[in-house]
Parts: sequence; structure tokens; C-alpha cells
Amino acid sequence: MEKRIAICPGSFDPITKGHLDIIRRAANLFDEVIVLIMVNYTKTNTAFTAAERVEMARRVTADIPNVRVDYYAGLLADYARQQGACTLVKGLRAVTDFEYEFQMALTNKKLYPNLETLFLTTDIQYMYLSSSVVRQVASFGGDISEFVCSEILEDIQKRLAPAPGVLPNA
Repeated sequence: MEKRIAICPGSFDPITKGHLDIIRRAANLFDEVIVLIMVNYTKTNTAFTAAERVEMARRVTADIPNVRVDYYAGLLADYARQQGACTLVKGLRAVTDFEYEFQMALTNKKLYPNLETLFLTTDIQYMYLSSSVVRQVASFGGDISEFVCSEILEDIQKRLAPAPGVLPNA
């Protein structure tokens, strides 16, 4: 029987507990899951480099044996074809996520007809959570420990927390 490989793509800037929930659930459904750190050309200012995002994703998924982390800057459909992946797994928080993700799923299907997209609804405890929320709360020195894994909490705080007495973006 052919190995069933899924890809969980995203910019993961930074990876959150919501992302990890989707990754863990996908790992229960597929033989192998690739967490794919990608370049999002609409997000020109990332908080973390691609190498840092890969390293953080590797740390928080280290306990999931059938997950590996990779980086790719090209077309997702091309990467999926190269890896022999059968499915893209995307988490949905709200209807607004669906509009964009549905368009991307149709595009990827056109580019690589053997590729399916599986939408997993986010666990209710993470419906509000996004990397943007984490970056914003951290940039004001707020507590993000409920949003990200302990393995990467300090890295995010060091990078994003304001210096004492300095206003963010001042």
C-alpha cells in the first residue's frame, strides 16, 4: 500500500498551539505529515526568518514521530508533486478563512489534479488564535504562554517584547 503523505503548509510566523492542534490531528490521519514553512509573498515583513520558523516548528513537533518540517519558496502544488503528497491539510477558524482557502484549493487542484485539500475546523479553544494575534500581544509585552508552546515561548518573547520603557513601533 502506498504511503499517504499530507502537507500542512503555512508561514507559521510563529507557529501557535492552534497550528499544532491541526498538525497533531493530521498526524493521526496520515502516514507522514510535512509541516511546510512557506514564503507568503503578501506578508513581506516576517517576525522570524524562514530558518527560525523551521527550527521552532521542529522543536514543537519533535514528539510526533510521523511529522517532519521542511521549507519551500515555490508553488505548493509543485512541492506536493515532488514529495508524492496526496493531501493538503488546512485549518479553518471562520468562514472568512474558507473563502481564501477554497480558492487556493481549487488552484492547487488545477495545478496538480492528484492533490486533495482537507479542511479541519479549528478546536474551539483556538478559534481566535493566529500568528498575528501572538505577534501583537507579544509586541506589547502581553502573556502569550497560552498561545504558543513552552519550547518556543522565550524565543518569541525575546524577539517581540518591547524594551522596558519603549513603546512598540515608536
